[in-house]
Amino acid sequence: MQLSAKYQAVLEILEKVFQDQYPADNIIKEYLRTRKYIGSKDRKFITETTWDIIRHRSKLEFDCGFHKPETVCSTRMLLLAYLKDEDFDIIADGSEYGLAELSLKEKESLKNLSTEIYPDYVEKECPKWLYEKINNPALVESLNGKAPADIRANFISRDDAKTKLQKEGLFFSFTPYSPYGLRSAERVNLQNCIAYQNGEIEVQDEASQLGAILCDVRKEHKIIDYCCGGGGKSLLLGMILKNEGEIKAHDKNIKRMDGLKVRAERLGIKNIRIIEKLKSNDKFDRFIVDAPCSGSGTWRRSPDAKYRLTPKQLKTIEQAQAEILETAYHHLSDKGRIIYMTCSVLAEENEEQIAHFLENHQDMTTLNMQNLWERKLELPYPFVETRFLKCSPLTTHTDGFFVCVLQRK
Repeated sequence: MQLSAKYQAVLEILEKVFQDQYPADNIIKEYLRTRKYIGSKDRKFITETTWDIIRHRSKLEFDCGFHKPETVCSTRMLLLAYLKDEDFDIIADGSEYGLAELSLKEKESLKNLSTEIYPDYVEKECPKWLYEKINNPALVESLNGKAPADIRANFISRDDAKTKLQKEGLFFSFTPYSPYGLRSAERVNLQNCIAYQNGEIEVQDEASQLGAILCDVRKEHKIIDYCCGGGGKSLLLGMILKNEGEIKAHDKNIKRMDGLKVRAERLGIKNIRIIEKLKSNDKFDRFIVDAPCSGSGTWRRSPDAKYRLTPKQLKTIEQAQAEILETAYHHLSDKGRIIYMTCSVLAEENEEQIAHFLENHQDMTTLNMQNLWERKLELPYPFVETRFLKCSPLTTHTDGFFVCVLQRK
């Protein structure tokens, strides 16, 4: 593809992404899926350029004057602002499949791009209302970086997994906390990896691995992964239990679990049972709630998500979380635990949610996470707070992830 045609492809993708209705990852995949003629190098260029523009969206919008009420600006203008130092005779050549030539108005707009100093929330690439909620500039900035590729070993040691991957030309280091985790600084396509196909490794962020480990499951426990989604934690728990006992997997959206059976078969996990709903008398020793959330802790992987989230949606999510905690409470055995997790860094979904729950259920308390951590991981506890874990790119070099274990007093 000519350079101009590649940028035209980027523009067509961004026009859909910036409608803020669907995940950018899905839009990019669908665009490339329907255009088989695009070669691998061009696909990589288009994908990486699109993500880079998404990561710099706030600054580009500010440069183009989006913060001024009188300004009406297009996605094409954002792309042109991103390319302002390039040769437009080449990249906007007006060819059949390339970017259209610049209009006189666009040329004038490029000359008048803002030179004002960015407000803090723009500098940190975050919508203002979310920036103020998080109230931690360094954390917000870290969430706009690129995430590494984390995987875990499955039924083999991570030493063996690392060796097998090296033989395939894939180089990983050990994650600092999870005894199963390995990490690559670069994104890796594992679809053609033999170790992946053989079920010896699985993709999972280290923070998610830690969440599963801290569930502290035993084969005699009655366990439910209540908001299991794709089942990543259930699959790790199945391995930890060596296929003994039983893990019930449930999600309100049944379709989200479609891939769980396929993944379980590839990984050799045989002790997961998918259920559509709870019985009124079901009681569990481990009620695992990986709650639906804003996903703010995963912005490194999905930087577009911060622009799709609205205050109204966040309130709806918070209400759903509270309702799920109530369900967990009513299905908890006398000595059971609720393990509450989110991939969020927002206090409303984490500490405040727990505080509200404890106000309404004074027979419940938080487990000391330092004791649990040091017993399960045999590593020094890396946090100060002992009521819950707050992982992040700043503290643990993982996604933003919250874990709190609740039990009766």
